[in-house]
Order: sequence, then C-alpha cells, then structure tokens
Amino acid sequence: MPHHGNEEEHTSTGHDRAGQQGDSHEPVIRDNRKVDPVTGQARHPEGGTSSHGAGPASGADSDGDALAQAEEILNGVEVPAEESVAQGAAGTGSANAEAAELRNDLLRLQAEYVNYRKRVERDRAVAGEMAVIGVLNSLLPVLDDVDAARQHGDLADGPFAAIATKLENALKTYGLVRIDETGVEFDPTIHEALIQQPGEDIEVDTVSQVLRSGYKSGERVLRAAQVIVAVPA
Repeated sequence: MPHHGNEEEHTSTGHDRAGQQGDSHEPVIRDNRKVDPVTGQARHPEGGTSSHGAGPASGADSDGDALAQAEEILNGVEVPAEESVAQGAAGTGSANAEAAELRNDLLRLQAEYVNYRKRVERDRAVAGEMAVIGVLNSLLPVLDDVDAARQHGDLADGPFAAIATKLENALKTYGLVRIDETGVEFDPTIHEALIQQPGEDIEVDTVSQVLRSGYKSGERVLRAAQVIVAVPA
C-alpha cells in the first residue's frame, strides 16, 4: 500500500494508538480502604506509609489496650476477706476500731428504741385513762340524780332500781369509787367542807354528814365530796 507523507509520522501514530489500546486493557485501580484486608490493621494515610511500615506504632497501641484491659480486670476482682485481713496489723486495728464504733452505735440505737417504746406505752396508757375519766365525769350528774331518787324512796324497788344498780356496778369495773363515808377524819384532798359544827368527844375534824357524794378513779379525785365537818369544841 503506498504511503503518503512522512514515514515517521505514520510510525509514531501507530505507536500512540498501540499504547492507548494497551492502556485501555490495563486500568489503574487505587485502594482507598482504611483497613488492610490482608492484615486487618488500620492504614495511616497521613504518614504516607503502608500498613506494613506502621508495625511498631500499631504494636504499641495494642500493648496499651492490653494493659488497660488487664487493669480493668484486676480492678473488678474482689479480694477475699482472709486476704484483706492478712494484709497487715494496721488494717486489722482499723477494722477493730470501726467494728467497736458500729457496736456502740447499735447499742445507742437500741437504748433509744427501748426508751421510745416505753414512752409510747406510757402515753398510750395515759390516753386510755383520760378517755375513761372523761366518760366517768360525764356520768357524774346521772349518778347524782340516782342518789337523789334513792333518798326520796323512788328507787326502793322496781325495774328502775335494778337499772340504777347495774349502772353503778358497771362504773365500778372502770375504777369508779364513791366517797361518802361519815365518821372519818376530814381530808381536804377528797372533802369539801361546806359547814363546820362543834362536836362532842372528838379530837380532830371529823366528817359528820355527806351532802353530795364525791368520786375518784384510782388515785385521781374526780370530784370532792361536799360534807359537814364536826370540829372539837
């Protein structure tokens, strides 16, 4: 085939085409993965070194991680009581001092609880006694009416007499005691003297007559008895 023009141009053009054809068959592949698929280690693109060149640095990092894991494991291990006691006499002394302090705190707390329980029981008993006294005081006027009816002969017999007797007996079970004795020495704590009369053959002030009965519950006087007192002449 005849050639036109310069032979060198045809030759260079042929080589360029052959080179382009060869380049098209072998593309350039760049691996930008941050982890080496062969070794499994991280790459360091900043330093420009491959994963194989960064062996000492990666080894130091792995050693640091191993130390941190070892310290974490050791911190999580519980030391037995026998080993902790055997660590020294100083530790034993401090433990004994702490045990003694805890024992003293326990004894003090127990004493406070016992005192609190006694105080609660005492307050409860006082509250119950005050409740009973309140009921008895409210019934004293009823008892006065019963006494007045008995003195006038209205409660000699019959159903009302039985009811009055039952009422008085029921109140006695709650500690109600009547103060109506005559011929005893005058006691200002349970007697209220309304009238004084000279008496014969007496040496001390004596209750000669009870005008209104008094009542007490235990050692507590609910109402003093109103009486006439005979005094020595």
